[in-house]
Amino acid sequence: MNKDIKYFGIDISALVFDVTDSDGNYYQFKNNGLGFEKFTKLLNNTSHCVMEATGYYHYQLAYHLLESGIKVSVENPLSVKRFIQMGLSKIKTDKSDSKLICSYAEQVDLKLWKGNSKNEIECLQINRALSVYTKQSTMLKNKLHGESVLGNPSKVVLTSLKRSLRQLQREIKLLEDKLLVLVKEVHQDLLTRLKTIPGIGPKTAITLVVLTGGFDRFTSAGELCSYAGLTPVIRQSGSSVKGRPRISKIGNQKLRNLLFMCSFNACQYNKDCRDLYERIVAKGKSKKLALIAVCNKLLKQAFAIAKSGLIFDQEYKSKLVRN
Repeated sequence: MNKDIKYFGIDISALVFDVTDSDGNYYQFKNNGLGFEKFTKLLNNTSHCVMEATGYYHYQLAYHLLESGIKVSVENPLSVKRFIQMGLSKIKTDKSDSKLICSYAEQVDLKLWKGNSKNEIECLQINRALSVYTKQSTMLKNKLHGESVLGNPSKVVLTSLKRSLRQLQREIKLLEDKLLVLVKEVHQDLLTRLKTIPGIGPKTAITLVVLTGGFDRFTSAGELCSYAGLTPVIRQSGSSVKGRPRISKIGNQKLRNLLFMCSFNACQYNKDCRDLYERIVAKGKSKKLALIAVCNKLLKQAFAIAKSGLIFDQEYKSKLVRN
């Protein structure tokens, strides 16, 4: 804890946000521009505001504070939850949450939140919209299949489903084209180099760049793997209770799922990944565990390429060679 800094724990919801400072003072403000201004009047250059990443609700306040020159940290809700559980707190109110977030801020090493550029924000929004449309497209395809296998499917229903699917596919194409343009504006070289990794196609490369902020938010491959929730968790108690190692799953599920889908192709075309997969399976481990290891390998290869400015060359035992 830095005694020269005054921490403000913030618990934010759709309509209001609750604040508790290092001195124990409690405030509540409306979650709008007027509320932001009233709160900012309490702050100065020694203030450090800490909040959880709560979906969409925290963004406007976080950006307002950032633009006002106030230190801001946006923490993983799971980290805060674990801290609260360690404190064995049984009280659950918004007021107590802001107090606990303040206590959390005083006892952990915080990273300053830097926000995203306009390009990054739009890319993330498009990526989220694409996820929604892709799920809807899959649902329509499944429904079409289900209707088509009926003995006497309704032509009206089939026509409607096909029309909806075509419209969705047009929207997906428009968004994918726009996303490609936006990513190329900032990360053309990185995008080209990522696509040299066997197992990572154009769409995967784009999504990797978007979800990692061009890999700029990470200083090590291990940190990136933790962000994706691919780091192993060992469960052991004393000498008698031992659980099977598993991944943490505390991280970006979208990135984790993306890598898992890529792992199948990587096992075929990426020599390092194939060798790793075969080595783990040969030891009697499960195929799923081997595929998770491949996910880690792919992510580490992508990180190495992003940070080194090099391309992937499989012919030289997967060494990275200069462009």
